[in-house]
Amino acid sequence: MHVARGDGGRPDPHQYFVLGGSRTAERARLTRERVLQAAVRLADEQGLDALSMRKLAQTVGVEAMSLYNHVANKDDLLDGIADLVVAEMAVPEIGGDWRAALRTRAVSAHEVLRRHPWATGLIGSRVNVGPAMLRYIDATLGCLRSAGFTYQQADRAWNAMDAHIYGFTLRESTFPLEPAEYVSAATYFLPRIPESTHPHMNALTRLVIEGEHDGVSEFEFGLELILDGLERLLEVTD
Repeated sequence: MHVARGDGGRPDPHQYFVLGGSRTAERARLTRERVLQAAVRLADEQGLDALSMRKLAQTVGVEAMSLYNHVANKDDLLDGIADLVVAEMAVPEIGGDWRAALRTRAVSAHEVLRRHPWATGLIGSRVNVGPAMLRYIDATLGCLRSAGFTYQQADRAWNAMDAHIYGFTLRESTFPLEPAEYVSAATYFLPRIPESTHPHMNALTRLVIEGEHDGVSEFEFGLELILDGLERLLEVTD
C-alpha cells in the first residue's frame, strides 16, 4: 500500500492511493447490468462460443469469482444476455393498427438479431422468463387480443411470426453465399441441373444468370404472407 504524504509528512486524506485501487474501484462499480452488457459486447466481437466467465472477468477488469456476485452461473449469464437483446426489440402497441404494430415488431426483431448474430440460436433454445421477454410477449398477445383474435389464435399467430423471424434470420446468417456471388454460383451449377431432368430449377437458374431475378430472399415477403393470412383469419372470426 502506498499513501500520499501531505505537509509535514503526514498522510493527506485527499490524496489516498492503494496499489490495485483502480481494480478495487472497478469491482465496487460493477453491477449485473454492466456484466451483461460486457458479455453482449464480447459475444458480438468474438461469438458466443468465446464467451467464458474467465474472459468476461478479464474484460471488465476483475477476478472471475467477482462475477458471481452478479450472475449465479453461466446459465444465468446466458439468460441475462438473451433478455438484454430482447429489450432492444420494438414492443407492439396495444389498441392501434395491429398489422402495422406487428410489422414494426417483426422488422425490429430481425434488425436486432442481425446486430447480434449469436442471439438467434440462444433465444430460440432457452425458456426465457426475463422481464424484457415477458413484457414483449404480453404486449404481443395484448395487441392481437385487442384486434379481435382469441387467445388461442393469438398464441399461434405470434409463434408463427417468430418462427419466420428466427428461422429467416438464422438461414440468412448461415447461408454460404453472398448476393454478389449468386450469378457466378448459378453459372457454375447450371450444368448440374440440366433442363431434361430439372426443368424448373434450370429455368430459375437461367433467370439469375441473365439478371432477370436476383435470387435474394426477402424478409418482408414472408412477413406479409403471414400478416395477410392473419387478416383473413380475423375476418373469418368476425
